Amino acid sequence: MRMRQYAVLFAAPILFAGSAAPAQAPGDADLKLAWPLACRPGQDCHFQNYFDRDPGPGVKDYRCGSMSYEGHDAVDIRLPDLAAMRRGVTVMAAAAGRVRATRDGEPDISNRDPAKPKVTGRDCGNAVIMLHPGGWETTYCHMKRGSVRVKPGETVKAGQPIGEVGLSGNTEFPHLHVGVRKDGVRVDPFAYGAPAGACGAGGTSLWAPPPSGSLAYRSPSVINTGFAGAPIEQASLDEARITPLTRQSMLVAYVRAIGLDGGDVQALNITGPDGAAIASSTSPPLDRAKAEWVMFVGDRRPPPGGWKAGTYKAGYAVRRGGKLVLQHGWSFTLR
Repeated sequence: MRMRQYAVLFAAPILFAGSAAPAQAPGDADLKLAWPLACRPGQDCHFQNYFDRDPGPGVKDYRCGSMSYEGHDAVDIRLPDLAAMRRGVTVMAAAAGRVRATRDGEPDISNRDPAKPKVTGRDCGNAVIMLHPGGWETTYCHMKRGSVRVKPGETVKAGQPIGEVGLSGNTEFPHLHVGVRKDGVRVDPFAYGAPAGACGAGGTSLWAPPPSGSLAYRSPSVINTGFAGAPIEQASLDEARITPLTRQSMLVAYVRAIGLDGGDVQALNITGPDGAAIASSTSPPLDRAKAEWVMFVGDRRPPPGGWKAGTYKAGYAVRRGGKLVLQHGWSFTLR
């Protein structure tokens, strides 16, 4: 998902530098970014990619993790699935300013779809670019077709709705790509003023406290879980079309996680109403960092007479370097 060709995205040319911003004094951070989505970070929306702080071919987010990709110069906030996108998640201006440019009308189609049209020169999809006092600029990409609510030249307040999260442009999943620039140079909103290429220390956050939820760094994290009555496929999970679990169906537990690192070991298990183990699986260490990973366990025919009524539990765990870094559980009551 590369979105680096913003200079050709709109009719009015926008001069973007091709390298990360130099260090600034924390006192220069005169822009505060309000949370730009009508969702709760870490609950019903999630950070997928941070700003890539590695100046070379490697990848480092602001915490020195791998939640980014080569040259990514913004922050990606994703929704859990297409169903959430279709219900509508409002995008709001992160700061007061004036609309410089907009685009709407691009279709909401994932790069995974073979029918996806070419988006060369329109990687950002349906979008809004805003100018703010002090040489600041914010960009909002991949919004839903027909949702853009503002026009060039319009003055907008912080928190004012400007569109909805979509799947337009160069992307595989519904998300908002938020870019920030100071005097035409891209900056990391989580580490403004940090030395170029540095991570883990220095700089200051441009984010104001969100109205709900938390901006805490999570790697890895879980964005989808559940039980199903049939094996899980990527398309059914994306569309939130899950076969219901019944007493006569298969019994499958599934999880989708993001922010996994190379070497991570995942385990997933199911226990029945009596606490007895039904199914479990442990994955081999991942060969490299994974932006997302779907795992499921079960896929078993029901016993004679069907599955017992009661509460079934699933547990998911991730170990990194032998240390437990994520543990998550969920349940389903079969009647």
